[in-house]
Amino acid sequence: MRTFDFAPLHRATIGFDQIADLMDRALSADGSQSSYPPYNIEKTAADAYRISIAVAGFSESELNVEVKENALIIAAQKAEPDGARSFLHRGIATRAFERRFTLADHIRVTGASHADGMLHIELHREVPEALKPRRIAINGQLPETAEIETKPVN
Repeated sequence: MRTFDFAPLHRATIGFDQIADLMDRALSADGSQSSYPPYNIEKTAADAYRISIAVAGFSESELNVEVKENALIIAAQKAEPDGARSFLHRGIATRAFERRFTLADHIRVTGASHADGMLHIELHREVPEALKPRRIAINGQLPETAEIETKPVN
């Protein structure tokens, strides 16, 4: 696998630390990461997204959804009574997990719901007014120029 050195980027730029960190995380991620639990990321509208995670076997009280420093963290811990059940075959995975998603600037979590073994997390991009494009009116005439006063140099 190739490795990239981002040191020149850090030396030559200011304020792009998040982009360099994101690239570093993306390139250093190995294929051995756990794929449990499976999830989908959907774009539901121009500025809306939904993350759907298969959490069969977990109740709402065993799930934890948290946003911390531009990271969405979904965790689950099964509260099993000790020795209460005996399985002949156990095919439904209910092991504890933690899944992290890095959120871009201005992405906010607007809600979460749990139904039919799926955890749905709603996200919305809230672009501040200062960053939205705005139309500039074009006037038909140039403004009148003021006369410049001339003063002798010496």
